[in-house]
Amino acid sequence: MKLLILGGTKFLGRHLTQIALARGHAVTLFNRGQSNPGLFSGVEELRGDREGNLESLKGRRWDAVIDTSGYVSAKVRATAELLASAVEHYTFISSVSVYADFSVSGLDETASVATLPPGAVEEESNMETYGARKALCEHAAEESMPGRVLKIRPGVIVGPYDPTDRFTYWVRRIANSGETLAPENPEKPMQLIDARDLADWTIRMVEKREVGLFNATGPQQPLTFGSMLEACKTASDNTSQLCWIAPQFLLDKGVAPWSDLPLWIPEADKEYAGFFQVNSNRAFNSDLVCRPLVDTARDILVWDRDRDVASESIKSVTTRKVGLTPEREQELLCTWKTKK
Repeated sequence: MKLLILGGTKFLGRHLTQIALARGHAVTLFNRGQSNPGLFSGVEELRGDREGNLESLKGRRWDAVIDTSGYVSAKVRATAELLASAVEHYTFISSVSVYADFSVSGLDETASVATLPPGAVEEESNMETYGARKALCEHAAEESMPGRVLKIRPGVIVGPYDPTDRFTYWVRRIANSGETLAPENPEKPMQLIDARDLADWTIRMVEKREVGLFNATGPQQPLTFGSMLEACKTASDNTSQLCWIAPQFLLDKGVAPWSDLPLWIPEADKEYAGFFQVNSNRAFNSDLVCRPLVDTARDILVWDRDRDVASESIKSVTTRKVGLTPEREQELLCTWKTKK
């Protein structure tokens, strides 16, 4: 199969490219050349951007395209319309964030999607409109290539090369030993999907020319915040103790959910009570397979340590995107214990 990937060198796109090549497909990448140019030796790379420079895509043909970099509907529409006569099949990587109401658990592909507020415009930098913009991008792709579009809605994607550090924070923190501050309740539901599992399934779906909507998050069996952290302990062979702290204490101390403590959504935030309880049965019935989370954590640990070594070799420090500093964590733990 001749496969065009829009993006293809950063995170999910990187794994899509690796798996497509391993399965014997001829891959072409289209991107700006800003993230890991030349990463894949011998793979054709077309330069351009989605602001209007699509010239390098013209006059070419592929069997299928995977769009990993669509965040504004006009850009998706322009690309899909240009490629409509050049490809048989279009895969758009969307997000579960498209859903309008996360106060409900068990959302499936039939649930209503978010819309832009009246008068709002699509600005790629505005994360408050991310879900609505992704929904509009899905619509633009389908309108441009009706009946030929596979729309995949992943949950939180994790694994090696994750630029967000959301799950990586917990893998690293627990591997570093010492008592670990954990938020709220170990029984809170959690959902994650390894980028490699998502990529492998996506490529297989493209090979079969599947179309339609699919939520894609895991694992298939219920996961909790506590079992997620236990998987991190197992991955690092660590006996680190978890100190579960009441949510109101953390909020009163100015701890920011999601950024200071990644993946934490306070139970009191009913608006997002169902965010980690999305129904992905349709994907699992279509042969999505999720590896054990402990395997993901082990691989992240190796990658994270390797990038630390690389950063030291060039006299720089790897920037961490999220999480408490060790000093702030210890301050909170000490104050909590004194309070108790």
